[in-house]
Amino acid sequence: MEVKMADLPGIGKKMSFLTAEGSMVVLVTHHTGKRELYFFTDPDEDEADFSMELTSDETRELGAQLLGAVFQPVDSDKMKLFRSKIVVEWVSLKEGTTFAGKTIGEAEVRKKTGVSIVGIFRDDEVIASPGVKETLQVGDTVMVVGKSSQISEFEDLAEGEAN
Repeated sequence: MEVKMADLPGIGKKMSFLTAEGSMVVLVTHHTGKRELYFFTDPDEDEADFSMELTSDETRELGAQLLGAVFQPVDSDKMKLFRSKIVVEWVSLKEGTTFAGKTIGEAEVRKKTGVSIVGIFRDDEVIASPGVKETLQVGDTVMVVGKSSQISEFEDLAEGEAN
C-alpha cells in the first residue's frame, strides 16, 4: 500500500492512501491539532462520500483501535483453515439410533465418533451445552462439532445405519 504525504502550507499535513477495494482515505492534520478524515469511494471524485472531524484524543483512540490495542481479531488465514477442518452440523436422531435412551456419557459419543454435542433441540426446548448426564431421545436434533469425517460417522449412528 502506498501512503502519500503532502504539506498543506498554513494548514498542516495531508496523508492519503488507496484501500484494497480502490477507495481512498484522506486524513488532514491541522497545526491546531484538529483532524479531518475523508472517505472517497471513487478517488477521482472531488467531493468526499463521507467526512468527519476528530480531536487529537479521538484520533489516537481510533488509531489504537485500528492497531488492535483492545481487540485483536483472529488471523483470517487461520480462520479459513479452522473452518475447513471444523464443522458444525445439526443432526436428527432417528428410530434405530444406538444413542436413544442413553445419556451423552453412556452413549460415548465423543469416544465413538470424535464429535462433541454442543446443543439439543427437543420439541420447543433448547438445551445449550448439555452435560454428559443429558439423555438423548429419538426425535432430538443435536448440534455437533467435529471434523467432516467425524460428523459423517455420527450421522450414520444417529440414523441407525452403523454400530
